Amino acid sequence: MEALELLAQEGWRIRERNFRPAIRFSYPNGTQAISVTGGQCALNCAHCGGHYLQGMKALQDIPEGAGLKARSLLISGGCDAGGRVPVAEHLAKIAALKRGLRCNVHVGLVGENDIRQIAGIADTVSFDFIGEDATIKEVLGMDRTVSDYVACYRQLKKRCSVIPHICIGLHGGEVRGEYRALRHLKALGAEGITFIVFTPTKGTRFADRPPPAVGEVLSVLVRARQVFPAKPLQLGCMRPGGLYRRQLDWWAVRCGVNGIVNPAPEAVRLAEELGLTVERREECCVL
Repeated sequence: MEALELLAQEGWRIRERNFRPAIRFSYPNGTQAISVTGGQCALNCAHCGGHYLQGMKALQDIPEGAGLKARSLLISGGCDAGGRVPVAEHLAKIAALKRGLRCNVHVGLVGENDIRQIAGIADTVSFDFIGEDATIKEVLGMDRTVSDYVACYRQLKKRCSVIPHICIGLHGGEVRGEYRALRHLKALGAEGITFIVFTPTKGTRFADRPPPAVGEVLSVLVRARQVFPAKPLQLGCMRPGGLYRRQLDWWAVRCGVNGIVNPAPEAVRLAEELGLTVERREECCVL
């Protein structure tokens, strides 16, 4: 507990020097998540296995000309064998659905031609960034390297507003390449980072792996605050629930994050006790 307190003090000091006393809590009920591949993904990653696609609306099931009761869109989908989400093939339909709505696009490892097209509809691009070659190979099953992620991010940033996402504990609950990812993103000039946390998921190859210890997650968050003292850091929607989430969210506020998606009640109460102005949002955290 003493170690966590020291982490929290360090993160909070940096936050106080660089930000006004406010925190954003996002409840993304107003954002419609849409998968361009339905429930299909060629990768079958060890931590996901396509599970998280099942909670999205399949693009193919949305009738032409349909209106969506949403404030914004999250466009995502499964990847091909190279890690690319085939968004570019569906841009006409996505543009028709957008109709003035803001749009966050999850693209995977896309090439320059895709980026040029996606830039025409994306208000924000979410880009999963991995900092270790072994994790890419053993968890995602791809013969790609960190340098591919660096190159893709660099190309995306030329044309789009990009928010990188780091999954803490992606390698079956082990913290492996997260600190290297922070160093890469610092060099690349990231404007902010959203963090998610490995969550054991039934039916996946990592179903029996424990999530990283709360202290390990907080260590990454505080290191990120040190590396990015004046950039917004958020705790995203994917993280374990129950007691783990209550503890993590509470400490994340203490450590100086700028926002949390679907925060635990304990975190909301703490923010108020600390004198932070709570800004409630009803959409995806990066919009």
